[in-house]
Amino acid sequence: MFTVNPFASVAGALSPAFMQWYVVAMIALVALGTIFDVVHKGSARYFFENWRRTRESGARAVGARELLGIAVQTLLVDVLASGEFCNLRRRIAHLLGMYGFVFYVVATAVLVFDPAAAPFWIALWWLGAALVCVGGYWFWFFIRVDVAAEGHSPFRVMRADLFILSLLASATLALVWAAAGGGTGVLFWLYLLATAVLFGGVPWSKFAHMFFKPAAAFEKRLAQANGSFENLPTLSRDDPEQRLRHSMTLLRDAPMDMGLGITREAPRHY
Repeated sequence: MFTVNPFASVAGALSPAFMQWYVVAMIALVALGTIFDVVHKGSARYFFENWRRTRESGARAVGARELLGIAVQTLLVDVLASGEFCNLRRRIAHLLGMYGFVFYVVATAVLVFDPAAAPFWIALWWLGAALVCVGGYWFWFFIRVDVAAEGHSPFRVMRADLFILSLLASATLALVWAAAGGGTGVLFWLYLLATAVLFGGVPWSKFAHMFFKPAAAFEKRLAQANGSFENLPTLSRDDPEQRLRHSMTLLRDAPMDMGLGITREAPRHY
């Protein structure tokens, strides 16, 4: 089972070109959905304007070599290691889902376009889908803020959950379909439907965040490097100039160290 290309079982009932065109269509949906999301929300304009403000308000210029170092640090820490997550459980779950998704998608494309692909790609496909399920279900039932901290039911669904739910549906149905021997039965078409929702729902889900978050992390590091600090307080609010940098008027007179009380216990007072 773990050494057989599950997509090879489809060839008996459907032309190999069907799945190949399906993969191409999913790639096109992601590209078009991301472009629509960028245009509709003005994300590109926001990032470019924020970049300009960061450069203009910076206390020092950042050279090309330092800029390259910031880009590499962003890639290694913020992207590949999900360094923006302070909560260890959330970070691990995110890494499992992220790398699982990459393995799953890349291996799917290889297996569809090359039915005789090496066993490595088949194993990577199984591993990727399994990692998505482990990280995704762990997050959904035990780590989500509205479940772990606010006491809502894990079965409460909102539009913002479209990405994670369609991703879990795609990976879960893929594993169940392949474990059942593949073929073109009901599980196969449900698998294709869930995957189409995942990649076709980009404008209405958080899918495009995987492209925006690295840009935001890079700009944050750049703002720290050139001294602009995104117009936020840096060292001490005792300095009048630092107080005026704060965007929230109510916190301009607050000390920089707000105390450790917020970390003493989990917010479970529902």
